[in-house]
Amino acid sequence: MTPLQLCPCLLSILLVHYSHQLDDNKIPPSLCTGHPGIPGTPGMHGGAGQPGRDGRDGRDALPGEKGEKGDIGDPGESGFRGLTGDKGDPGDKGDRGQSGECAVAPKSAFSARLSEGRTTPVAAEDAVRFDAVTLNEQGDYSAETGRFTCKVPGVYYFAVHATVYRASLQFDLMKNGQTAASYFQFYGNWPKPVSLTGGSLLHLIPGDQVWVQMALGEYSGFYSSSKTDSTFSGFLVHSDWKNSAVFAKGEVV
Repeated sequence: MTPLQLCPCLLSILLVHYSHQLDDNKIPPSLCTGHPGIPGTPGMHGGAGQPGRDGRDGRDALPGEKGEKGDIGDPGESGFRGLTGDKGDPGDKGDRGQSGECAVAPKSAFSARLSEGRTTPVAAEDAVRFDAVTLNEQGDYSAETGRFTCKVPGVYYFAVHATVYRASLQFDLMKNGQTAASYFQFYGNWPKPVSLTGGSLLHLIPGDQVWVQMALGEYSGFYSSSKTDSTFSGFLVHSDWKNSAVFAKGEVV
């Protein structure tokens, strides 16, 4: 028998043999496992998917505790000085102020002369009473005593003009019983009257007194007539009031 003739016989024998195994549900492993195939071609990229749903909200938590205060930082460096700005516009004119009190400068002045037209003998250490008052608006001089009494503190100037005729004259300018200045004129047999004039600046406080006093009884040649006078005068140069003398209230006039 030839090989070609044997093939159908063998095939039938195999079919019969394996048919019994198939009937028994027993497939040989050699029939199930094949050789690995060739890797396939990569597929196309898929499209973007639909957006997902929002997640669930978290639960409300309690606020955190306040932290401690931090340390103070170091001072920063000074910046550069800015440029000077432009001059501003003038402001509006202010309202007119209220009228102030009237300021009156302190005053004190007087002048008096001897009224008798003859030599007036005056005892030593007596005040010379210049009885004819020509100016005494503040009333600081007394013609009865011949004394000036200070009311306004300050510096005063006092002047004495004496006419001397046929006699010598020596007198003092007194302040509170103390000699402030002395003056003397000796008679030299002159046929006409001569003059003796003196003056002095004195600082006074209220209550101080100033007057002219004879130094020696024998030298008392004060003289006055219709053509010549002997006078005693004084006035305030400047006051010592600290707050600028304002006498609107009538404290001192």
